[in-house]
Amino acid sequence: MTTTTKGFVLYLLSGFSIAILSVFFINKNNYDMMNRGSNLLRAPDLADTDQVWPKLELNWRLVMATVIGFLGSACGTVGGVGGGGIFVPMLTLLVGFDTKSAAAISKCMIMGASASSVWYNLRVPHPAKEVPIIDYDLALLFQPMLMLGITVGVALSVVFPYWLITVLIIILFIGTSSRSFYRAIEMWKEETILKNELSKPHGTVNSRGELLIDTEYEPLIPKEEKSGLQILCFNLRWKRLLLLVTVWVLFTVIQVIKNDAVPCSTLYWVLFCLQFPVSVLVFGYEAIKLYKDYKKRMSTGNTETICEASIQWSPLNIAFCALCGILGGTVGGLLGSGGGFILGPLLLEIGVIPQVASATATFVMMFSSSLSVVEFYLLKRFPIPYALYLMGVSILAGFWGQYLVRKLIAILRRASLIVFILSGVIFASALTMGVIGTEKSIGMIQKHEFMGFLDFCSSQ
Repeated sequence: MTTTTKGFVLYLLSGFSIAILSVFFINKNNYDMMNRGSNLLRAPDLADTDQVWPKLELNWRLVMATVIGFLGSACGTVGGVGGGGIFVPMLTLLVGFDTKSAAAISKCMIMGASASSVWYNLRVPHPAKEVPIIDYDLALLFQPMLMLGITVGVALSVVFPYWLITVLIIILFIGTSSRSFYRAIEMWKEETILKNELSKPHGTVNSRGELLIDTEYEPLIPKEEKSGLQILCFNLRWKRLLLLVTVWVLFTVIQVIKNDAVPCSTLYWVLFCLQFPVSVLVFGYEAIKLYKDYKKRMSTGNTETICEASIQWSPLNIAFCALCGILGGTVGGLLGSGGGFILGPLLLEIGVIPQVASATATFVMMFSSSLSVVEFYLLKRFPIPYALYLMGVSILAGFWGQYLVRKLIAILRRASLIVFILSGVIFASALTMGVIGTEKSIGMIQKHEFMGFLDFCSSQ
């Protein structure tokens, strides 16, 4: 890890630790007030969580939701972050859904946009090498941890007070958006230097081979010698895809059975714990493979990267990737996003070029978001007509967003546009989620509601 990466991780750990520890201080004040006989503090009113499902009818709210959903899906999938931080506020403030239903519909939109983006990316060649544009090694490394994190995040969303979730989201989103914006500026400057060197009549370009190839961007347009079907078949890796689907099916089956189990019963906890060995086994398989390949290449003097990531696959860096995968999934479970707010910036941080980072993050996000959609469908958390309509909007947005942005990159020869879009989507999500969370938290304080950790079993 670089010094800036370590500083960023330290920022996140420090911010999260301070926020969580502050809950215990607030809890102490709550109990002191209750011991003095105060009845001001009360549990959240169950009426506040009643389902609110507006009818699907043509009006200005639906038109605005369509426009925002289209733009959010287009930009979110290009950046590889999904856009849940934009969809949830839109569905609650503009359309009028309750928070839980908005999070469920948000997952449907993310799944639709991710699926159409994956379909588009499978028909696009890698911009620099004769390899698939989706990095299956990184997908196998992060997908199981991301899905495990989503399960943990859903559980924590029941326990964590709303104001704490808001604070954690603000800390995370401000940090990741700032870091991504800084990287985008760095890439823009490097691209400018290389473009100036290329414009010189007899200029020679320095030995940054990958970056030079990446700034050409001509391979983003499908090569004439390969048909669309040939590119599609080349980008598909059936054995690895089957393993990813197997993990998804196992998680889905566990979630379906767990939803019918009594909360906090023996069967419930057995099923909950079964998800850990499934994730660890697949992650461990891929981690050992990357570690052995890295050691073998180093022993033979081959400095070529094993996959798109340019980091050293040491045990410390592998553990860091596992932590980030779980953290990304946890945020997805808390927020109702696909976990891309961590995975997208993380892939860029470890040296993956923007086009591959976007394609891989979107690919992994398709699995995680579809798992949540299945679970929410079984729980009847969203109205089918509204979900199908907005998912259709997202499917169109995901495809055309990828198409237009890649055409723009091919013209301008600047892949940093993807990183700028990623940073902008995360920052916009921080603003919307921060404003809504702060407003709701102030309302809870005014109503003298309980502001500490809730009991997991009684809150199910």
